[in-house]
Amino acid sequence: MSVVSIPIVNKNYPMGCEDGQESRLIELGKMVDARARQILDKIGPLPESSLLATLCIVLADEVRSKSVPTVTDADLKEILARIREIKHKIAQ
Repeated sequence: MSVVSIPIVNKNYPMGCEDGQESRLIELGKMVDARARQILDKIGPLPESSLLATLCIVLADEVRSKSVPTVTDADLKEILARIREIKHKIAQ
């Protein structure tokens, strides 16, 4: 296990991660830092705990707002037809 120091709004947070995942964690930390700075730019200085709570709510809202692709009956029929084609080819 590795430990990476993640800077968020000028404070470093040590975080553990699996070996080999350090660069991914650093990139995610940069995204969080950027979003935290955007929040502070909009609403001004906040105590660390208030910033953390606000940041969590904003990120949760963004995740929840992402549209989930829908699968239609036509999509399912097309998939089923393709499965049947493959099954038929395998059976020959």
